[in-house]
Amino acid sequence: MDMDLITNILFAMVRTGTPLLLVALGELVCEKSGVLNLGQEGMMLMGAVIGFIAALTTGSLIFGVIMSLLVGMAMAMLFGLLAIQLRANQVATGLALTIFGAGLSAYVGTDYIGQALAGFQPMLIPLLSDIPILGKALFSQDILVYCSLGIALAIWLFFRFSRPGLMVKAIGESPDSATAVGLPVIRTRWLALLFGGAMAGLGGAYLSLAYTPLWAEGMTAGRGWIALALVVFASWKVERVLLGAWLFGLASIMHLVLQGMGASISSNLLATLPYLATIVVLVLLSSNQSRSRLLAPMSLGKPYHPAG
Repeated sequence: MDMDLITNILFAMVRTGTPLLLVALGELVCEKSGVLNLGQEGMMLMGAVIGFIAALTTGSLIFGVIMSLLVGMAMAMLFGLLAIQLRANQVATGLALTIFGAGLSAYVGTDYIGQALAGFQPMLIPLLSDIPILGKALFSQDILVYCSLGIALAIWLFFRFSRPGLMVKAIGESPDSATAVGLPVIRTRWLALLFGGAMAGLGGAYLSLAYTPLWAEGMTAGRGWIALALVVFASWKVERVLLGAWLFGLASIMHLVLQGMGASISSNLLATLPYLATIVVLVLLSSNQSRSRLLAPMSLGKPYHPAG
């Protein structure tokens, strides 16, 4: 395998993993606060279609991104109203949100199927993009890829060094104890949920404005579900989410690589690689249930009932 091929594979791996990274980072923050939102797939679809329509009609990709962020947050508010304020079952509410988002995005985007726009173009960083092998993968990407890496670093610093980060983790572990020491459980969970919604919308925007700058019904192709699995796979650690997103990105493009190398394997079978990888990882994790319970936030998915 020559060096150019390896460089191009790494470049495609980072691009393919970026929407997973954005959504998974948002879900990680959300779950750290104790809120389990399974509606990521529907939120991604709404972010993709609204961002695309906004960018196409105004000619501004930035406006499209902003609209995707806002619609992601609006979907999160709907989830929060039911799951945080009314204490509905978080699993059922998240599944309903995914179904709602899939249906509404298909309806809203009907007139825009097949239309395309220029999308975000690569921005080469001088000198760094010339680094052998890794330069093109890390420093020849579009602005949203750079943003995803910056967000990952910011979240890592947030949980490791900041007091608000410790506060979110404390609330995710024991909201009753957090309340006893005066921490605002409901407000913190709302903020974490809204951030997760914005990241899901941004992940959808990356698909329709950068990765494949067009709108197609169901274009997320299960990425929202993979992002949810990725958070578990990463044991709720930011650095593992980053590596995991790139790993799934690599699995997603391997069918193209193997076809290009002349492998005599069915293309349909190879296209299932990222989904098979997800299943294998979850099976391996579930084989050690005590470790999984130890790493997961203790109050994850449990409605909070304030005393009194």
